[in-house]
Amino acid sequence: MRRASKKSLSSAATASAGPTKAVSKEVERIDQFFYTYADNSSVMIDPEGIETLCSHLEVPHTDVRILMLAWKMGCEKQGYFTLDEWRAGLKALRADSISKLKKAFPELVQEVTRPSNFQDFYIYAFRYCLTEDKKKCIEIPVACELLNLVLGLQFRPQVDKLSNYLKYQNDYKVINMDQWMGFMRFCNEINFPSLDNYDSYLAWPLILDNFVEWLRENKS
Repeated sequence: MRRASKKSLSSAATASAGPTKAVSKEVERIDQFFYTYADNSSVMIDPEGIETLCSHLEVPHTDVRILMLAWKMGCEKQGYFTLDEWRAGLKALRADSISKLKKAFPELVQEVTRPSNFQDFYIYAFRYCLTEDKKKCIEIPVACELLNLVLGLQFRPQVDKLSNYLKYQNDYKVINMDQWMGFMRFCNEINFPSLDNYDSYLAWPLILDNFVEWLRENKS
């Protein structure tokens, strides 16, 4: 049996180390990018760090793309990015600098708005706004802002009317996940503004029955 020469073994080792070395360099750059914004004591990017990041990205911190970025990272706590979350998201986006992250935004928006991903993002947006561990609902003003952010581009007329209703009514102070999911289903399934295919017997959340009744009463 022919034995490999030292030279060929050395070449093979160098070749196999090549991609690994490139990956570790990429992670190193992503880490350096993280520490540009991270708080030294918590070793996390906190709300202040996110504000700075947004100013460098030239987007407001309320821009939906920042929420999409948090989704991509799998961030668990609102307003905070950990190093592991940052690595996972930015490695997937192949972004280790501000300029690369800016360039990655259109692709990220495209990814999130695919039907196969959008529901996951929509659910994530609700959970991301649960600021306390055992919290299961979000306040009406937060729900209105979030609806505007995540559904406003696709369903502007519905979102405007729904937000107006939520601010007008006095029966609900908070929104739960079932109601939140009902809002998306309503936008996707119901003919608007005619509402001619809305059937209150089809197990809609009561808040949507009330919303439709309010719309019909206030039709101008």
